[in-house]
Amino acid sequence: MSEWIKMVANELPIDAVGMWQIVPGGRRGFGLEGEALTDYVRRCIAELLSRGAVPVVGGGLDGEHEWIAQLQYGSKPDEIIENVVREWLANGAKDEDPGGLWFARRERAWFPPA
Repeated sequence: MSEWIKMVANELPIDAVGMWQIVPGGRRGFGLEGEALTDYVRRCIAELLSRGAVPVVGGGLDGEHEWIAQLQYGSKPDEIIENVVREWLANGAKDEDPGGLWFARRERAWFPPA
C-alpha cells in the first residue's frame, strides 16, 4: 500500500491528483472501509503535501486559472489533512467526483489574494 501511495503522488509532475482518485483507490484497490479507508486517505494526502502539493479546485474550461488554491483548509500539512478529511467524512465519506477537491503542485496553482 505504501508503494501505491507513492505512485499516486508520482502523478503530480504531470497533473493534479483528485480526491475522486484517492478514495476509490483505497476502497476498490485495497478493499478498505471505515477507519482503514480514512487512514489511507490521510496517508495519500500527507504524501501529496510532502511533494509540494496544495488543495485546489479546477478553474473551469473557460477559467483564467487552471487550478485555484483552496486556502480554507489551512497552511500546515497536519491542518490541511485534518480539515480535508473532516470535510470528506462530513459529506458521507463517499467516492468524490472529478469536480471536487484536487491536489496540485504549488507552482501550478493560482492563489487568490488574501
